[in-house]
This record gives sequence, structure tokens and C-alpha cells, in this order.
Amino acid sequence: MKFLNFFLIIFISLISSVKADFNKKLFNQLEDGGKLIFIRHAYAPGSGDPNNFNINDCSTQRNLSEEGRNQAKYIGEFFKNKKIKIDKVLSSEWCRCKETAEIAFKSFSTNSFLNSFYSYKFAKNKNKQINSLNDYIDKFKSNKNLVLITHYVLISEVLNYGPSSGEIVVSDKNFNIIGTIETNY
Repeated sequence: MKFLNFFLIIFISLISSVKADFNKKLFNQLEDGGKLIFIRHAYAPGSGDPNNFNINDCSTQRNLSEEGRNQAKYIGEFFKNKKIKIDKVLSSEWCRCKETAEIAFKSFSTNSFLNSFYSYKFAKNKNKQINSLNDYIDKFKSNKNLVLITHYVLISEVLNYGPSSGEIVVSDKNFNIIGTIETNY
């Protein structure tokens, strides 16, 4: 039993130091700037959108819960406390993304290339959106980072990674993932 406890303590210590080194490398990369920071919108219960979805009417959409609004506040505090340099914040036109952006960063603009293409209604937009995103990133030149608040489906398509609600995924301009940060509040 003592051996098992000893092994467990050693294992946890090793994992903690590896995670600390990884986070330090990630924050150093963010300090360098020029990174893409993908954020899946904060927690909005359910999946997809209702059949009566209207992009101009938030009451027809799946929106942030109180938990999601708290998560968005945490995201904003995280960026402020870590002093992460941001060039601009872009959001999907979906209300749950815009609300995440508003709560976390206050200042943002929307861009349709960040919209969801999860439902059959929007699936036809996928290739156009991906091409527009690639064009935008090719032209992005800054010594600060670009924040992109979007949906699971877009992050999954571009980065081949399935983020949790509110998860931060940092990549270079070639869409190579540098690291991820869970945002539990």
C-alpha cells in the first residue's frame, strides 16, 4: 500500500510539472503574438439549433445559460489576468458566440466565415467559409493574437480537434495546434 501511495505521488508530481512546462511554453508562444486563438462559444445547453432558427432573432436560437455567461466572464478574466495581447476579436454571427465575445472581450466584430455549418440548412456554406477563413488568415499580419469565437464544427474541421464549450485552442497560422486551455470557472 505504501508503495502504491509513493508511486501515485511521484506520478502526480511528474504530470503537474509537465503540465506547468507545457502551459509556460503556450504562454510564451502567446506573448510572441501572431497566433490564432479559437474559442468555442461558452456553454449553451443542447446541440444544433431549433428548426425555426433565425440568425437575426436570438429568441429562436440556442443561447448561453447562466453557466455559459459565467464561463464567458472567466474567459475574459483569464485573458486580462494573463495579459494576452489581442489584435482583434472576431465572432460567428450566432447569438451564443456574440454573447460570449461581448461578455469576455466587450469589443468584437462578426464574420460569417466563423458561422456554424452543422445543420443541413447551412452545410452548403462549409467550403466557402473555410476558403474565406484561409484567405483572412493568409492576410493577417500582427504581432498580437487573433481571437476567433466560433463553433465546434468549424474548429473540428479546421484543426481536426473537438473542443469543449468555452475551450481555448491556440494554433499557428498553418492551423497547427500549439495548445489548449479548458475554461472551467
